Amino acid sequence: MVGTSLKNGGLVGLKTTWSLGKVIFPITLIVVLLQYTPVLPWVMEKISPFMKLLGLSGDAAIPLVLGNFLNLYAGIGGILSLDLTVKEVFIVAVMLSFSHNLLIESTVAAKVGVKIWLIVAVRIGLALISAIVINLVWSGGSEMARYGMMPPQQAEPNGWGEILVLGLEKAGFGVLQLALIVIPLMMVIQVMKDLKWMEVFSRWMSPATRALGMNENTSTTMVAGLVIGLAYGAGVMIQAVKEDGVSKKDVTIAFLFLVACHAVVEDTLIFIPLGIPVLPLLLIRLVTAIFLTMVVAFVWNRVDANKERKRHYEQDYNHII
Repeated sequence: MVGTSLKNGGLVGLKTTWSLGKVIFPITLIVVLLQYTPVLPWVMEKISPFMKLLGLSGDAAIPLVLGNFLNLYAGIGGILSLDLTVKEVFIVAVMLSFSHNLLIESTVAAKVGVKIWLIVAVRIGLALISAIVINLVWSGGSEMARYGMMPPQQAEPNGWGEILVLGLEKAGFGVLQLALIVIPLMMVIQVMKDLKWMEVFSRWMSPATRALGMNENTSTTMVAGLVIGLAYGAGVMIQAVKEDGVSKKDVTIAFLFLVACHAVVEDTLIFIPLGIPVLPLLLIRLVTAIFLTMVVAFVWNRVDANKERKRHYEQDYNHII
């Protein structure tokens, strides 16, 4: 039985890797190529005037653009190359924790059935609001940041041939990394499902998912996103939506929670080299995710309830007539 489960899980993992790889490969390649054109510097130049509203200097546009176009590692690399204050580093870290890798992770959301524009709007909105609030509330942090370590510097490619090779390498490695994570994960989850362990796990998680306004069958999607993130967790999420019958409302609410708080271990620990307190960073993400999800679920449920009452009223009215 276990052998059959591993085989089925492996096949699902391969299909998922192929589906997501078709998104990750071209986007990664295009963004790497754009780094060596005037496009990204132009975007940074246009963003710079708005930085003061966020409590940031114009240079801080560099890690924000890199983080949002690429990923957290690129954003942090950008931070480490600049002389920023502790407050600026913390604000950029909070912004990037909400809004990073937008192209890939937003496209992944569409694969699960969530509107791309909604995910992008929420992530960018959370990043901007958090920066403005921190800038207004925190009056300290004016000393220069002391970074714990510097990443190894990559040699600059020479000519478009080397740039293209670099882009292909990074895109290929991105898909390979996805496969190495998603395929074994889908195999393990398939075994857990066949052994009925997932049902037990869903019951354990049900109080938390219900408190956030979702049904208990959303637990697999939630855990995948919380532990391994949106991009790598997408395979589990897609399968969970198909097999567990997760409603469009629940998957949308779950994704709203996860865009604010996903990959909680990796995305928190990755900021340690910046020398900032990571516990407040995690708490900001978690509290924001819970508050956002509960508000959206409450409003959505009220709207559904009103629609249902209106439908019953119309039925009763037509019956009387």
